[in-house]
Amino acid sequence: MTRAFHEAPLPLFDPDEAEAVALPGGPLPSYIKDHRKRLRERFMLGGAAALPDYEMLELVLFRAIPRRDVKPLAHALLERFTDFNGVLSAPIARLRDVPEVGEAVIAELKIVEAAAHRLARSRVLQKQVISSWAQLLDYCRASMGHRETEQFRVLYLDRRNVLIADEEQARGTVDHVPVYPREVVKRALELNASALILVHNHPSGDPTPSGADIEMTEKIREAADALGITLHDHLIVGRASETSFRAEGYL
Repeated sequence: MTRAFHEAPLPLFDPDEAEAVALPGGPLPSYIKDHRKRLRERFMLGGAAALPDYEMLELVLFRAIPRRDVKPLAHALLERFTDFNGVLSAPIARLRDVPEVGEAVIAELKIVEAAAHRLARSRVLQKQVISSWAQLLDYCRASMGHRETEQFRVLYLDRRNVLIADEEQARGTVDHVPVYPREVVKRALELNASALILVHNHPSGDPTPSGADIEMTEKIREAADALGITLHDHLIVGRASETSFRAEGYL
């Protein structure tokens, strides 16, 4: 007697994803199955450069929503958060405001975001900063460029200008972050660091330094100089560009 084999039922998903499944337990519609196969093949052949943002986002959403056309959701997310990076770095609370986004979708997005940050960080940590400056800028853009509130980070370097630590010092609002020069240099002494690079973002997207940015940088420079620690630069990261205090003559 010949046995008939059928696709096994999917494991249980969170309620929000389960309600979104069009055909629970049934075969995946061929038009969805074929589209997913073609999209994966294009990605494997041409990489990310071969796909627009909405298709890259579809690839991420496939795992969270296995039995439904995810293209409309990809477009909805991009409309809300502007681009692929904006979707990945969007605050969880704002992602939950998007219809049909549940915990599985949020988890997939945040896993990809964390992986991107970890990869970018691995390319600069324990590396000589001068020779890996482009990678350092890439890391700063990836980790801070799309944040909706200000974040202040300090990169600590040893006497060979090798990056030995990257630490968040403070978080703030959309246009302000509290920074304490004493804490910055105190931590440098704890790490036996010889030099610093300050980094913070402007959620507005404009990396032009404010008067408060310039004043705060000068206070940190004075505190560092008193202890023989060099302040190499202060980078302000926007959505599409960054400003270097050293290059602009502020340091």
